[in-house]
Amino acid sequence: MARKILYVLALGVAAGCSGSAADSPLNPFDPTPTDSATGGGTGDGAGDGTGDPTTPIDGGLELPPGTANPTPDNSITRYEARDENGSGFAEAPVYNAANDTFSIDNLPFDSDDNIYTRDDQVGSLGPAGQQGPFAVYEGPGTAFDPQTGKTIDQLTYKALFQRSTSGLTELVIVRTGDYRNYGFGGWAYQRDGNVVLPSKLQATFSGPYAALRDFQGRPGLEYATGDFQLDVDFEDLNGTLTQDAIKGKVTNRRIYATDGTDVTQDVINALAADANRPFTALPTMVLDVNGGKIDRNGEFTGTFESGYTDGSGKFVVYHTGTYQGILAGPDPSEAVGTIVTTSQDPRFEDVTVRETGGFIATRD
Repeated sequence: MARKILYVLALGVAAGCSGSAADSPLNPFDPTPTDSATGGGTGDGAGDGTGDPTTPIDGGLELPPGTANPTPDNSITRYEARDENGSGFAEAPVYNAANDTFSIDNLPFDSDDNIYTRDDQVGSLGPAGQQGPFAVYEGPGTAFDPQTGKTIDQLTYKALFQRSTSGLTELVIVRTGDYRNYGFGGWAYQRDGNVVLPSKLQATFSGPYAALRDFQGRPGLEYATGDFQLDVDFEDLNGTLTQDAIKGKVTNRRIYATDGTDVTQDVINALAADANRPFTALPTMVLDVNGGKIDRNGEFTGTFESGYTDGSGKFVVYHTGTYQGILAGPDPSEAVGTIVTTSQDPRFEDVTVRETGGFIATRD
């Protein structure tokens, strides 16, 4: 059964660790979602786009839930599907520009008012030496029994939010680390407005990457940052899909504890011990190079598997996951999306880390 989820986010969170975006207008993440999406739609059920400004173009991709009838000429919203682990349960995030807070619904033990404030230890994530562009929020720490007045400890939730400087794209990610296995949370990304895709062109997009890392096998939550690059070949865009390819990568990755401590070297040292060879950096996340990964609506999706060569010369798979996103603008000028990857945590026995990251990349 389809479920209605309303996303309302601000059009400009302050990039720094403090302050607010009081002058920012509000922008509704207001999809008409379905429980699944295939990159196209059937209008009002007739298959002819009735009720849409333009006829939906069926891209044929297996996309996340969200906008039921996407077209190149309209805004598109996608969000995380629900599963038995609690993924996709975060609903209705609303940004209050006056006091720089979020409210997020449908998550257990995040207080009755569900108000998320700017994190007091790590207020933003981004390239080294810079503040932002990802703003970091945290859920309330306590709630109170209204009859007895007793304090009830709440679960630890973190939220990442970014909006592009152009206002064309935005994303939000919510996770908690208070479960031994993956806990409740969710993500959403959106294009505001249309996209115009060329028929013959190659383009590259780049920008910062940030992520929340939760675990299966132990509690805890971490941050990750990096540099994202997306390359698109639009050659022969004469059908519902491109005939060529999309590729990309996340490089210069760093990992941080929620108090801001850089724990990257701990992970590198553990990887080196497992691989029986030295490491100087974390392995790069490399998106699979495949054709037909972008549709005429500007949406794209795919998988990736990347790793490293150990001391014996054997290739070891480290990251596996999916990516999904949307191109925006008349050029197109930018891309927004999420990456969800799992890997074995080399610091612990029988622990898997799930890294849920987001990117807004602009045309280079």
